[in-house]
Amino acid sequence: MDRRLGLSALTALVLSSMLGAGVFSLPQNMAAVASPAALLIGWGITGVGIFFLALAMLFLSRLKPELDGGIFSYARAGFGELTGFCSAWGYWLCAVIANVSYLVIVFSAMSFFTDTPDRIIFGEGNTWQSMLGASMLLWLVHFLVLRGVQTAASINIAATLAKLLPLGLFVLLAIIAFNYQRFSFDFSGIQLGKPVWQQVKDTMLITLWVFIGVEGAVVLSARARNKRDIGRATLLAVAAALTVYLLVTLLALGVVPRAELAQMRNPSMAGLMTSLVGPRGNLIIVSGLIISVCGAYLSWTIMAAEVPQIAAQHDAFPRLLSRQNDRGAPAASLWLTNGSVQLCLVIIWLTGANYNNLLTIASEMVLVPYLLVGIFLLKTGYQLRRPGIMLVAFSASIYGFWLLYASGPMHLLLSVVLYAPGVLLFLFARRNSQTAGALNLAEKLLMVLLFAVAIPGGWMLFH
Repeated sequence: MDRRLGLSALTALVLSSMLGAGVFSLPQNMAAVASPAALLIGWGITGVGIFFLALAMLFLSRLKPELDGGIFSYARAGFGELTGFCSAWGYWLCAVIANVSYLVIVFSAMSFFTDTPDRIIFGEGNTWQSMLGASMLLWLVHFLVLRGVQTAASINIAATLAKLLPLGLFVLLAIIAFNYQRFSFDFSGIQLGKPVWQQVKDTMLITLWVFIGVEGAVVLSARARNKRDIGRATLLAVAAALTVYLLVTLLALGVVPRAELAQMRNPSMAGLMTSLVGPRGNLIIVSGLIISVCGAYLSWTIMAAEVPQIAAQHDAFPRLLSRQNDRGAPAASLWLTNGSVQLCLVIIWLTGANYNNLLTIASEMVLVPYLLVGIFLLKTGYQLRRPGIMLVAFSASIYGFWLLYASGPMHLLLSVVLYAPGVLLFLFARRNSQTAGALNLAEKLLMVLLFAVAIPGGWMLFH
């Protein structure tokens, strides 16, 4: 049986990993921080930036087809062993945190059907019942992926199509109910008490989170049937996701006033759908959210296991993690990933944390890997003397720097706390490697800097 992934499977994996839970809460999330004017500008910046990032991945997949593993391979080839490891480590942590948040969200959504004011069963996805259900789903998907990535990807195509049905229905009904006066009222957000540029900045991490997963085809490039499909799948999925996000957020402001929308319980699309079709709307959207999140979780499980395996093949992670089973699934890496997810679920149950904190951390961890993609293409374009490629790379890099600025130095400092322990794993992996060369002076200085910055960052995190 052919275990390679075709264009449709790759596109579905990228689209499914982006269209998770975020789209169902997007109307309230955006209305709480931005006016219609700021939303149009924010989505414009994000749309252009994410397009150039997708284009950068397309060019690299064709200019450097030998670099399987994408996020890790590009950083390693362009900037050395340590930078490559940090990119893989940050991306893997992002994927683990994303998977935890998806499992929490699924059972938080289930509370719409089971919970009453007098009887809390699933709550915000952090009760013992939620942890038990999440653990069962975790290991069900685990053994599904062990049966082979192609099998899991085929199921994901069906899940992607299923999640588009409630979204399409919402868009259609919102177009019919759209009121321009309601949409244009307080167009620049005077009621928010913030200038438009600050509103735009506040939307950036939200828009980034809903596009995390854009790199899915690149991460799985070693499993692509045709290397040219990697870039095509990325661009197709980005165009589809951006269209959905624009329609959902802008049409919502024409259905319910912004101030009212900002106060809605999430998933806010359920409340909007209820106002459009009555109580059944809640059922449609919450059911769609559960299907959507399960599909995104399946995609992210595949991608989360792929990166440590590729990194282990190059001695950046312990060699043990490079092992595959007889079906070609990254078995050792998958056990590490899902074991980490299970540990996080137990911690959430014990601490009562919710998924909003997890999403912020996950968004931060992926910023540096995205930035390195643009800078590596810039370096490649300069070496090849290709001005067109350099323009795309420069634009993708500017977007990466803008995201770091928009997230703020505090969040970036806290993310370093999670990077520093990974360096110890990197040194352990190299100590047992027969092929790893000596680190250069710049890499040694970078390690010292990471540990130095992690100390105040850790103090701030715990206080």
